[in-house]
Amino acid sequence: MRQHRAIAFDGVAYGMGELSAAFDFRRQSGTVTAILGPSGAGKSTLLNLAAGFLTPASGRIILDGRDVTGLAPSERGISMVFQDNNLFAHLDIRTNIGLGLDPALKLDRAAWTQVDKALERVGLAGFGKRMPATLSGGERQRVALARAFARRRPLLLLDEPFDGLGPGLAADMLGLMLEIRAEVGATVLMVTHDPDEARAASDQILFIAKGRIAADAPADGFFERRDLPDLQAYLGSGPV
Repeated sequence: MRQHRAIAFDGVAYGMGELSAAFDFRRQSGTVTAILGPSGAGKSTLLNLAAGFLTPASGRIILDGRDVTGLAPSERGISMVFQDNNLFAHLDIRTNIGLGLDPALKLDRAAWTQVDKALERVGLAGFGKRMPATLSGGERQRVALARAFARRRPLLLLDEPFDGLGPGLAADMLGLMLEIRAEVGATVLMVTHDPDEARAASDQILFIAKGRIAADAPADGFFERRDLPDLQAYLGSGPV
């Protein structure tokens, strides 16, 4: 079966002057792309454009063959996992996940079963009535991944979701994310600052510098390149 393009940025521009960004790329369905670059380069801007939290000044954003440029985040068919988990502190874990399926929580028995299965999938069976404040950072990240798994959307956006976790726990969460991605069949765009994370998880790299895509290439061998001064500066091995 021929793969189709899950996402395309077609001449997308945002902002003005020194705060401007311009992105043009496309990805096949089921791929994992790591988005790297220095602080302030435009990584989160790209992700927020894909999600619909920002609207481009020009260009088009295509998801699964559909122009979603003018659509709200809830209409785009995406799931997003943030660094801060984005959980409602006053609601229990089960309800937090249920809101990912329907913001009005009008869920039938089958939908709640889906929520419970998602909790079980991430190793949190029986945690449904717990409140976010009673969980560890890693457990809250598992809840965020469970919500993404329950939603089963074709595009998964990750904004440094494992930052702040210890190396071992971050690696565990990354592996869990990849398992869930495979089960759902999602395409992943993942903002990260960790080259090792990018090596372990991604098929492709988007390297962002000064609001532009400085490189779009396979992950294999990317960090050994010596033809990109911005990359060498980012890795701490600037041009000799």
